[in-house]
Amino acid sequence: MIDKEEFKNNYKLFDNEIILEIIDIFINEHQDRLDSIRNNIEDKDYDALRFNAHSLKGVIANFLADEPKELARQLEEKGKNKIPEGLEELYSELQGKVKELVVDLEEIKQDYL
Repeated sequence: MIDKEEFKNNYKLFDNEIILEIIDIFINEHQDRLDSIRNNIEDKDYDALRFNAHSLKGVIANFLADEPKELARQLEEKGKNKIPEGLEELYSELQGKVKELVVDLEEIKQDYL
């Protein structure tokens, strides 16, 4: 999912400790972020959905992971426009892609330890 060479190039000026911290923060917080989006969908809280999906999209963008970033963008857009159709499917897809992202990040971590 992550282009590892592009990732390394993007973070080449960062200390390893900072890169590891950025990765660890995402790994530790991703489930809470997904749970918030899930709750927003269940509660039909479109403003919170827009905010939380936008926030997740920004964090994912740090890792150059286009697929989950695009899914978060679509959720953000549906929240903005208060469109309930397709939210469950998008969320499910996002959840799967974020899990793949976490696996990639765990692998990338090894290069910085």
